[in-house]
Amino acid sequence: MMVDLAMRNIMADGDGFIAALDQSGGSTPKALKGYGVEADAWSDEAGMFALIHAMRSRIIASDAFSGKKVVGAILFERTMDGDVAGVPVPSALNAKGIVPFIKIDKGLEDEANGVQMMKPMPQLAALLARAKALGVFGTKERSVINHANADGINAIVAQQFAVGREVLAAGLMPILEPEVNIKSTSRAECDVLMRDAILRELDAMPEGSEVMLKLSLPVVPGTFDALVDHPKVLRVVALSGGYGRPEACAELAKNRGIIASFSRALLEDLRHSMDDAQFDASLGGAIDDIYRGSTQKVAG
Repeated sequence: MMVDLAMRNIMADGDGFIAALDQSGGSTPKALKGYGVEADAWSDEAGMFALIHAMRSRIIASDAFSGKKVVGAILFERTMDGDVAGVPVPSALNAKGIVPFIKIDKGLEDEANGVQMMKPMPQLAALLARAKALGVFGTKERSVINHANADGINAIVAQQFAVGREVLAAGLMPILEPEVNIKSTSRAECDVLMRDAILRELDAMPEGSEVMLKLSLPVVPGTFDALVDHPKVLRVVALSGGYGRPEACAELAKNRGIIASFSRALLEDLRHSMDDAQFDASLGGAIDDIYRGSTQKVAG
């Protein structure tokens, strides 16, 4: 089954970045607190998710959020199933020229061999079919590298590619995300071990196959150039990984060919109490900053 070619071309050549709007159960309270909504504002999980959906809907509906600078958006499953002003979220994004993705991982296993693998995804096939039917282009799945353990890193990359093959078979584009923890004491070594493991997996893929990669910004700018240039990589995107927006954008600008896929760095200045003009101005300013880091590169 083929991916959607029109959306593939936007993702290959589009000028902009991917917004990460996929906070899930564990990270949702923190995202809401950052937005100015305290935990006493909801009494159950349904209420919590209604509040985060309202925030995401406000972002997607904003005139500042358009395909001119935002080429894609990663959604949480409940967001994919929701709507913006009565329009299904994937359709609302597509109408703006923004390519929709969905987060498919179910969280992390406990650390072993310096890494945290993805938990099993027993309902993956059904989720992929539903996402495809809703007009979603691709997926994102996250695991975490904490230490420079070659066996652990090889295992985590192999798992990412195994899931990626299932996603490709369903006609969707996988974003593989083996995140290097930016607090790791062996980050630079992790970057190299992970890059080399990814290159081996890419070289083993059939000709004509493509994946996307979502990676932590490397310690040494240019470390991932071989991934950016690889013919089987549609696009390399970067997570902010806990950096504030100024630092994340500055590090991003040092790495050619890599665009942002930021979450916290995109949302950090938005507040529930803002009126629409304030909200749109704040969101627009964040989008402009991240767009510059994605498109205007400097020497590392």
